[in-house]
Formats: sequence, C-alpha cells, structure tokens
Amino acid sequence: MDHVEKQGHLTGALSGRSLRAADWFQTLRDEICAGFEAIEAEADNTRLAIDNRMKAGKFERQNWQREGGGGGQISVMKGRVFEKVGVNISVVHGTFSEAFREQIPGAEGDGSFWAGGISLVAHPQNPFVPAAHMNTRFVVTSKAWFGGGGDLTPIMPAEKEAAVFHQGFQACCDRHHPDYYTKYKKWCDEYFYLKHRDEPRGAGGIFYDYLDSGDWEADFAFTRDVGQSFANSYNRIVRDTMHHNWTEADRHHQLVRRGRYVEFNLLYDRGTLFGLKTGGNIEAILMSLPPEVRWP
Repeated sequence: MDHVEKQGHLTGALSGRSLRAADWFQTLRDEICAGFEAIEAEADNTRLAIDNRMKAGKFERQNWQREGGGGGQISVMKGRVFEKVGVNISVVHGTFSEAFREQIPGAEGDGSFWAGGISLVAHPQNPFVPAAHMNTRFVVTSKAWFGGGGDLTPIMPAEKEAAVFHQGFQACCDRHHPDYYTKYKKWCDEYFYLKHRDEPRGAGGIFYDYLDSGDWEADFAFTRDVGQSFANSYNRIVRDTMHHNWTEADRHHQLVRRGRYVEFNLLYDRGTLFGLKTGGNIEAILMSLPPEVRWP
C-alpha cells in the first residue's frame, strides 16, 4: 500500500485504490438494484400480484452521514417478489476506539481506518424463494485487504437452488485460484453457524476476509467477480422459484425460520459489530433484519 493510500483515508479523501473500490461498490449496487427491479416487473402472474393486486416494487434510497467521517446510501425495496431487500453502500473513515482497535489488523497504533463496501440482504415473499446475503468490502488501516462473500438461506428444501448457487461461486473462485472455493466454502460453513442451536444458518456459499495476496489488482478482480457471480446466480434462482404455489402453513414456517436469521445477525455477525463499533447508521446496520418474523 503506497503513501497516498495510507494518508488518504485519514483526511477522508478518496484516491487511487480506495476510489476505484468505492466506485465499484456503487456500480455493483446499481446493477443489482436494476436486476431486482426487473424481476419485480416480470412478476405479474405471481400470487401476490394476482390475488393482492400488488404492483412491482421500486427501490427507495436514503443518504446518511457518519459523524466521525464518511457516510453511505441505503437502498430498500418492498415489493411482490421481495418482501424486503436492501442494498447498501458506504464509505467511512476515522479512528477506532481504544477498545476496538486491537481487534482490527493494522489498527493497533493510532487506530485510523478507511472502509468502503456493499451489503445486500434479500427476504422474499414466497417461502420457496431462498433468502440471500452478499457483501464485499475494502478496508484500509496501516494494512489493506478485501473481504466478503455470499450465502443462501432456503426456507424450504432447495437442493437444486443450492447447487446453482454453489456452482456459480465455484466457477468464480476457480477463475482466480484453485484453492479459493474449498477454502472459502469451508470458512462460510464455519462462520454462518448458529452455535447456540448447533445448526447452519442455511445452504452456505463462500466467505473470505483479510485477502491481501500481494497482488492488489488480482484481489480486486476476484472481489468484483464475487459480486457479479452472486447477482447472476441469485437472479436465476429467484426467477426459477417465484411462481411456486405456497400455503399459510408454508408462510408460518418461513417466519419461524427467519428467526434464525435474526439470531445470527444480532449475536455473531461481524458486519453488525463493525457498524455499531464505528458509529454507522443504525438503519443501515439493521437493514438485514426481515420485516416480519415469528418465534414458536
């Protein structure tokens, strides 16, 4: 990491690699939102469109500023396919608290940091359409690295959909390194695990962090591919499942299973902790939570 990068985040200025990463997260956000709105527009013959006469959803955006430096934009859509989907981007900078800086690589000294990223969580209306999560980020302290990944959370049995999802990520990983898929799938399986219930959160995917191979361009290319591969696979899965018939019993089961999602994000999720510890926007941090949930 060159001198410009090390100093740029201290003043809030985006330059060089940080600017390229931040620009990419915004571009990916725009592409994903357009894809999801296209799916909503195609859903005229889904149950909620026919029985409830629901119109296609559109994303609503809200800017926010972080008191310590930086900010972001929340994009949320509530529609007839997606009960709630959020696609957020942020660029924040400042100084970690004394208590938190020891947990972040390269922040042990003065605690200064810059972080940019995109975070997505989709909670569909139809219980047979899997929920999904994806995020990628670039973090700069005295070190710099990429992280992120994506995972699928089916409510109903979804072996075919899980296979499509994993095939997409395996192809992505294999384009960049022969060991990535095995390594990052295992990391995902271990990370997205509810220890207190002794069960996985869903069907898995990939998860990676602290990626600094020594070739920044290669790491950035992989991170871009992760975002696009997720979008391609998940859009296909949604289109393949959104017309499936469902009952009120299916809906009840969906709401109970969503409770697992809430439990994980509030107890274990790194992104939630990072956002809270760095003074992020509460609505953006908790965007991942579903609009309706039930515990038995």
